[in-house]
Amino acid sequence: MSSAEGNRALIAYLFFTFGFSSIFYFLNTKGGDGNLADYTGCLMWCPALGAFAACAYLGRSVSTIAWRWGDTRWEIACYLIPLGYSLALYLPAWITGIGKFYNAQFLAYVSKQLGLALPVWATIAVYFCLTATIAVIKDLATVLGEEIGWRGFLVPELAKRHGFAATALISGVIWALWHYPLFLFGGYKSSTPVWFYLPVVTANIIVGNFLWTWMRLKSGSIWPCVVLHAAHNTFIQRFFDPLTLDGSRTAYVTGEFGLGFTAVAIAMTIYLWRRRDEVETPLPAV
Repeated sequence: MSSAEGNRALIAYLFFTFGFSSIFYFLNTKGGDGNLADYTGCLMWCPALGAFAACAYLGRSVSTIAWRWGDTRWEIACYLIPLGYSLALYLPAWITGIGKFYNAQFLAYVSKQLGLALPVWATIAVYFCLTATIAVIKDLATVLGEEIGWRGFLVPELAKRHGFAATALISGVIWALWHYPLFLFGGYKSSTPVWFYLPVVTANIIVGNFLWTWMRLKSGSIWPCVVLHAAHNTFIQRFFDPLTLDGSRTAYVTGEFGLGFTAVAIAMTIYLWRRRDEVETPLPAV
């Protein structure tokens, strides 16, 4: 692929993706989000719309987005990895008291929703089982839109001209910037000051994206990344975060906006960097 053709594809994709996204950035800032009007869910499908529009503009088939399932071990790994790094993040916080286990008010709400008078441990176990199954499956529908775009179109496009590290870094920066309107003007933000959480979450997305990029290039499919994204969102946002009782320092360490995730992401990235030779040439998309 020539440099000019590659730049044309990248510019087209970014133009369409951010163009579609701007509609839902605006609607989110107006407070129009919720169960009736899920503008955040719509926003998450804008990268897919950008990919489809870019393919049409470039005269490509959408079959180039690597729809094949591939080896199931990658989907299994991508389901378990977020659970593993969530435990690595939250267990130390609970043990040290940075975040307290457990949030009694949240569990009372869960118990009421379940309609069952269970002991605390049983309520947590039932809620975890539901989160790890039904909630992950529900989240697959929204994160699929992002993955079709970011890992289905953008990452392979960059990997045609760049190595693993550059591909992960460039796509990670773009992915982080795409979130900025939500971080600054929408409801997706931390309780910590913006001067703290914005650079931290930016670093977390960019460094964490090395895992997403490695899985996409190694598997040759978008589906491991779809599972990874859904499991990540579900385990952190729906289980570990609400189960943790916040203290004065909790938000600075735990969750997607905390420094604890930064440390975990760096450790994973170092490991994957040592295995970069396995993914320098991506598998052909089918």
